[in-house]
Amino acid sequence: MKKIAIIGASSFQNPLILKAKAKGCETHVFAWEAGDIGEKTADYFHPISITEQDAILAVCREVGIDGICSIGSDLATLVVSYVAEKLGLTGNSVASSRISTNKYAMRRAFAAAGDPIPGFMEGDGVTRPEDVALAYPLIVKPTDRSGSRGVTRVEKPEGLQEAIAGALQDSFEKKVMIEEFASGQEYSVECVSYEGEHHFLAMTAKLTTGAPHFIEIGHDEPAPVSGETLDRVKKVVFHALDTLGIRYGASHSELKIDGDGTIRIIEIGGRMGGDCIGSHLVYESTGMDFVGMVVDIACGHPPDFTVHGNPGPVAIRFIFDKDDLAACRQMMAAHPEKIVETELPEELDDHVVTDSSTRFGYYIYRK
Repeated sequence: MKKIAIIGASSFQNPLILKAKAKGCETHVFAWEAGDIGEKTADYFHPISITEQDAILAVCREVGIDGICSIGSDLATLVVSYVAEKLGLTGNSVASSRISTNKYAMRRAFAAAGDPIPGFMEGDGVTRPEDVALAYPLIVKPTDRSGSRGVTRVEKPEGLQEAIAGALQDSFEKKVMIEEFASGQEYSVECVSYEGEHHFLAMTAKLTTGAPHFIEIGHDEPAPVSGETLDRVKKVVFHALDTLGIRYGASHSELKIDGDGTIRIIEIGGRMGGDCIGSHLVYESTGMDFVGMVVDIACGHPPDFTVHGNPGPVAIRFIFDKDDLAACRQMMAAHPEKIVETELPEELDDHVVTDSSTRFGYYIYRK
């Protein structure tokens, strides 16, 4: 029986745990003990923070794991690469993961390789408007976070320092990315790579709250783009994956396409997209087992692109308020056959949604 280490125990990691078990693997799950579902579904749960790389490595070496992986978490990719590199397992290099989890390092790599990106610079607590030679509006975000945490659009120099201060609160390294705002529709692209060969799986249209924080309110898959546009997107994304040194496993690329068809890369993660994109939407829209591919690749096997079931267009919508919850319940009552999965609160409290982690729940449905 293959033994596989999985980094993270949250509900977003649980599909990976369950898939690995379904494939006959013995699962060893690592996370800070917090009562998450993965603590219960794992064959073996190890209460070690995902930031404690050497402690996780020691357990993995003792257990004799055959592979290590995670989905939907930038922070987890660092320990996945570290352990895989130390134990000679399949995975991306530590250098690749460091670049792809730091927005400024990533942008520098893209700029050097000629990948299409907005103008950018790094900032910190002493950065002043006069230090910024970029065209407004700007986006300010932490260099090392995801999930819309600390993201603000700034229209004028007068709002820059407040936005920087907000982003610094969410940054681990206390640095921020300052970038020119890229206009157009935002999309994400899910790919899987094996031995440096990249395979496109799905392109997703992203819906957000808009300025100033751009919190995701939903995703539609497949994205309604032409075949010509899709071909150009694949070319851009595959080149950027090579730039980052992503050779194995899932990747999640975020980009914008403006009215003239110009593509700008926002960022790329060497992991599956969160928000149920990789874990649910790809399978429902394509019939391909993306999560299963992650398990197979981690264990040193090529991905299986067999199409299962009856794939078709699918969407996810997130719960921000009572109106969203009412819309979900209305669809559940009128068209229960369309509902794929829900994660809903029993009731809504009064907190304000400030980033992806503070939304109240979601529902996935066939379109």
